[in-house]
Amino acid sequence: MPSILNSLKLLSDPTRLRVFLLILCEELSVLELQEILGMGQSRISTQLAKLKSGGLAEDRKVGKSNLYVGLGDAKIRKICVDLSAEVPENEQDLKSLRHVVAKRKDKAKAYFDDLAGKFGKRYVPGRSWKGLTEALLKVLNYEVVADFGAGEGTLSQLLAQRAKKVIAIDNSAKMVEFGADLAKQHQLDNLEYRLGDIEAPPLDPASVDLAVFSQALHHAANPEEALAAAYRSLKPGGVLIVLDLLKHQFEQARELYFDTWLGFSEVELIEMLNNTGYSCIEASVVDKESEPPFFQTLLAVAVKPSEAEG
Repeated sequence: MPSILNSLKLLSDPTRLRVFLLILCEELSVLELQEILGMGQSRISTQLAKLKSGGLAEDRKVGKSNLYVGLGDAKIRKICVDLSAEVPENEQDLKSLRHVVAKRKDKAKAYFDDLAGKFGKRYVPGRSWKGLTEALLKVLNYEVVADFGAGEGTLSQLLAQRAKKVIAIDNSAKMVEFGADLAKQHQLDNLEYRLGDIEAPPLDPASVDLAVFSQALHHAANPEEALAAAYRSLKPGGVLIVLDLLKHQFEQARELYFDTWLGFSEVELIEMLNNTGYSCIEASVVDKESEPPFFQTLLAVAVKPSEAEG
């Protein structure tokens, strides 16, 4: 059993203390700790190795991963719980931990995450993403929809088949002109294109039932401000849908696609939505590309609380 003094010396490092507090709560893999802490694998592995050598952690093999758990007698645990109040990141770490544990335990979600990467690899007559999208759109029933960063408006045109009104917003005058011409050609009188920035959209407050960001958020200079702008435009009880890239390391995307951000992790996106005031937040990976650079698609759904809830 390690001495209390040696243990306290070992836990004097802020990062090591954060790792230890998490593995005291739950057995976690390095990958899960990466997701929670937003740190690199080598940094976390180094801290875990020091905790193991100091007798404050142990690991066990589960499948291809090692799960780490914190050790320590009652005195050490009590001291660490008391110290946690002085760790600025502790509250957010615990929120992220709950998300990671819930995701792990949700077997049905894990099944569909796995299925998403395999869908479409085998030919099935009549099955396609476009067909499924159009079928799902038939059950949507939103009066006013705002499509943030709509581009030429492919999604907006699909939404216009069902919604009472769709407002497509883009900061490219040529895209807006092109989309407006398409809407006119297809006689979509309920589809309106507006020139504007997704962080300061030309929308009245509380005027929209559904707000959509489809592969647009990673182009925002300030993604949280864009989500806040959508929040202001939504009616109480309105729904937000975000489709974006899962965080990746393909730096060429900045030049090839003019991406400002290299995607977002589930934890980052959930944190931004929480900070902005949304409730009923869900986020998961829904598609995994089979070709390099193996982009993954992240879906998040959230709700603007009703006035009664607020």
